[in-house]
Amino acid sequence: MPSVIFPGPEGRLEGRFSPPPRPRAPVAMILHPHPEGGGTMNDRIVQRLYKTFADRGFATLRFNFRGVGRSQGSFDSGVGELSDAASALDWVQSIHPEAQSTWIAGYSFGALIGMQLLMRRPEVRGFISVAPPANMYDFSFLAPCPASGIFVQGAADTVVQPGAVVKLVDKLRTQKHITIHHEEIPRANHFFENELDEMMRAVDNYLDFRLSPDCPIK
Repeated sequence: MPSVIFPGPEGRLEGRFSPPPRPRAPVAMILHPHPEGGGTMNDRIVQRLYKTFADRGFATLRFNFRGVGRSQGSFDSGVGELSDAASALDWVQSIHPEAQSTWIAGYSFGALIGMQLLMRRPEVRGFISVAPPANMYDFSFLAPCPASGIFVQGAADTVVQPGAVVKLVDKLRTQKHITIHHEEIPRANHFFENELDEMMRAVDNYLDFRLSPDCPIK
């Protein structure tokens, strides 16, 4: 899990990178929660997502958005952070250009940035969105959503209303050519304080399904 520094739009960005264990290994990038709420790449959910992709043989990156940790710049209300994410993905692809596919995983604010990024990057084939802030931001940019994925939400979340995520999922499920999964974790709040293992089981079960040779979703 080596530390890495790579160029971003406003200077250097700090990350942790698990190199590809084999040629043509897929890429995964993990995006952290809101910087102004204390979100960093060392958030425990971000670290668990990072580990599960790395353990599955992905070239996996997590990094700090601008102004967080050793990353240069200052918070830019999501606009600059999307540029950071694009630069981070460019960096991974520059050192691992033979990757066959790319996944994006994000938690809370990171889920918003991840969904925006996949609209701009056709190589993204799958996503994991944990507690996407569907009641705080307009997700209508997913028109249409170009990739299949899963939304994981806490049923007792008071930051992101579960009903807002259900509404988003229902809207996306009307689109053709993609499949949207949705897992609601009982008793879990926005931080999955006592249900982190249960949340990760939902993620791992979905990845087992999507990464199976027999999976009908490509």
